[in-house]
Amino acid sequence: MARTKTFALSAEELEQFARDGYIGPFDLYTEEEMERNLRAIRPKLLKTKTSIYSEGQTESGNTNLAASYDRHLDVDFLAEHVARPEIVDRVSSILGPDTLCWRTELFPKYPGDEGTDWHQADNFSSVDGSKHPHIVWPEDAEFGGTVTAWTAFTEASVKNGCLQFIPGTHTSMNYDESKIMEYNPDIINQLDKDGVKRGLFGYDYRQLQKDPDWSPDESKAVSQVMRQGQFILFWSTLMHASHPHSGETDQMRLGFASRYLPTQVQVYPYSDELQEFGARASLEKYGCVLVSGEDRYGHNRFAETTVNGFRFPVR
Repeated sequence: MARTKTFALSAEELEQFARDGYIGPFDLYTEEEMERNLRAIRPKLLKTKTSIYSEGQTESGNTNLAASYDRHLDVDFLAEHVARPEIVDRVSSILGPDTLCWRTELFPKYPGDEGTDWHQADNFSSVDGSKHPHIVWPEDAEFGGTVTAWTAFTEASVKNGCLQFIPGTHTSMNYDESKIMEYNPDIINQLDKDGVKRGLFGYDYRQLQKDPDWSPDESKAVSQVMRQGQFILFWSTLMHASHPHSGETDQMRLGFASRYLPTQVQVYPYSDELQEFGARASLEKYGCVLVSGEDRYGHNRFAETTVNGFRFPVR
């Protein structure tokens, strides 16, 4: 007998997600649970030697990648988190029963930090120096991009830099990810765009615009305020950004993004390393994580356990 997908989206919720490109927030942890978990994992997040991208980080400068990318592969709480049924059941009701998690990212925002620039991501080649697509859907696929579950590990408010969405913008791309964006760490926290401090971790996403005179209609933007322990789902092709951290509190905002695909999508088919944010990191120890169903295609490499031996749950 098939397992009942307890948290699957309803027909009405699926219709809303198809229309708006996002849905939520949903409760996952209580504030007390999330704060307790965050206190427990913070020392592990600071210790990057167990990260799959840690080798040669001094020589290659990939410290940021080792600290922020794919920590679900070496931190067991994050491994359990990406497979939580509250997330996976909803994601698989969108993508289908056979679903994988291909990437996670930590997004800290400290007092005074700029807002994240308006952007869309389809194949995630935009910031990769090789310009190789990170994900490749079948040619006849109805979709592109990835479904992201963004969890508020701390409170996310307008003042400390919560997400912003422009509903319904996920069906067409305003950016060409094959264009070259120049990485310049000197512009971090230095750019002003229409009166708002915005950037993309050393990149200026406007360099990818198909129409250099186009600008997003921010009058339609929605600020996604979330309490600590909630998550929201959205297509990566949705126009999204974040507010700056106003500095009115000395507490950082921390979000954790886990990204999901159906198993027929190819992950890193042309790459053996990441080249991002002025850093390089080998993909030798990388593996996708099956979170629902099974892999019927065999063109992706999978990790069944974390580096610590924790086995990833599968719905």
